[in-house]
Amino acid sequence: MFRAELEKIVSYEAGKPIELVARDYGVAASDVVKLASNENPFGASEKVRAKLAAIVNQTHRYPDDSYFALKAAIANKYNMNSKNIIIGSGSDQIFEFISHVILERGDIVLQNKIDFAMYAIYTAQAGGETLRAESEIHDLNEFEKLLAKDPKIIYLCTPANPLGNAMDRDEIYKFLPKVNQNSLVVIDAAYMEFAAYKDAKKHIEPRDVTEKFPNVIYTGTFSKAYGLGGMRVGYGIANEKIIKELHKMRAPFNITTLSLAAAIEAIGDQEFVQKTITHNFAEMEKYEKFARDRKIKYIESYTNFITFFFDRQNEASEIAQKLLKNGMIVRDLKSYGLNAIRVTIGLEAENAKFMKLFDEARR
Repeated sequence: MFRAELEKIVSYEAGKPIELVARDYGVAASDVVKLASNENPFGASEKVRAKLAAIVNQTHRYPDDSYFALKAAIANKYNMNSKNIIIGSGSDQIFEFISHVILERGDIVLQNKIDFAMYAIYTAQAGGETLRAESEIHDLNEFEKLLAKDPKIIYLCTPANPLGNAMDRDEIYKFLPKVNQNSLVVIDAAYMEFAAYKDAKKHIEPRDVTEKFPNVIYTGTFSKAYGLGGMRVGYGIANEKIIKELHKMRAPFNITTLSLAAAIEAIGDQEFVQKTITHNFAEMEKYEKFARDRKIKYIESYTNFITFFFDRQNEASEIAQKLLKNGMIVRDLKSYGLNAIRVTIGLEAENAKFMKLFDEARR
């Protein structure tokens, strides 16, 4: 009855919701702190909240399916043309579109060893085969050698999820000319706002790559820096031919009326974005010092999360479970084959609570 490809797929495991932890561990929902899904701890900006309050009675209306105003705002931000943009329900929906317009049964998709789980899931859904590099941190020299396998799609996640590292822009620019023009390169830039703030050498502008390399698509999201994770709005930027083909996969009204309005308002509130990012890296420094003081290994992060690695077998899972019992949700990375936890940078009080509970969990 079911397609054979489904046997290869393990469903994506999202971060545990606050309500589930409250039920399972008898913790008041108001006392649960969620630092597992890389959400913006400030939520949406005040301007976005005001906009949503003003139009909440419009939920019976479908959105403008052309997404004209949102595309225009994104185009203006990146000095692009609206015809080069497609809107998705989160940037991961763009990956789904890409898989279905590119892949035929048995086609190879190249990605890093440790990478966003949905790449492989969408690849399998479309009948493709995932080829993983051996290095946990992106090594484009290794990627270059694997080009001989003729991958139809290549994912470059920078900054990387779930580890937090980022590649230098020039490193990527040197790699792209070596890729066959029949291979589509996806630059997943969900956390690019954070990387651009921290180090200009990591900053990639979509216009620079998509105009010079016609086989590149750049994806971004409103879920992280803009605080709209629950609204599910992402976008892809590429040449007009790629965008036209991707639109053949898009169902009408693939984001909601409220999501559309929120994203338009959010992209105009860059002051809020800067507040978010400044806070993020000020608190990140506390996490880094916390880890150094306890001799915990971590990777320098260019995102809104930090990943801690442990030596003792299963220590990460044990700590994550103890934290859960105390209402602190972090991401256990055992599903990635890592003895590590990923911690979203939260509000100052949330971060302080994590550090206290973490020390108690390790005793």
